[in-house]
Amino acid sequence: MDFILPDTGTFGLLLLPLLVFFARIIDVSIGTLRIIFVARSLKVWAALLGFFESLIWVVAISQVMQNLTNVLTYIAFALGFAIGNYVGVFLEERIALGNLIVRIITRRDATALTEHLWKAGYGVTNLRARGETGPVQLIFTVCRRRDVQDVLQMVKRFNPRAFYTIEDVRFVQDNIPTSLRRRGVMSRLALRNRK
Repeated sequence: MDFILPDTGTFGLLLLPLLVFFARIIDVSIGTLRIIFVARSLKVWAALLGFFESLIWVVAISQVMQNLTNVLTYIAFALGFAIGNYVGVFLEERIALGNLIVRIITRRDATALTEHLWKAGYGVTNLRARGETGPVQLIFTVCRRRDVQDVLQMVKRFNPRAFYTIEDVRFVQDNIPTSLRRRGVMSRLALRNRK
């Protein structure tokens, strides 16, 4: 199947590179999301996105190959790739799929922070540990990606000098009773209304 666009005048010089540019933004953005879905074991979505990603890529590269004398198509192809990466990461941040683990290390007493996280509906594990400078508290909490800013605001509010790291979590087995989860959601709403 040959998908050939006319190569005359303004279309060949300007409109074709513009179409290639937007096709690359779309296919690379889809590819970025597909990789994220693969990492999260969302097989059906990854396969569906892979189909459209490869279809759009074939159309874009075929136009570049059929118009080798138009240097603007090369630039549009490469620029679309670069911006497509940016757009793909931006979309992933907006979709905010998955869970994260936040590890907080603090030299200060973390009782207030731990209790606040519990009241907000987050599961928290608090351990006493020893760091290079002496005793520390190590706090673990798992949250949805879209809630990480709420968790970090609490950390900064109760312990602004705490050290923390954030990592992706591939799987979470949720053993929290439904009644506690509902209480957590209501507590979270109450906390937001107080601000």
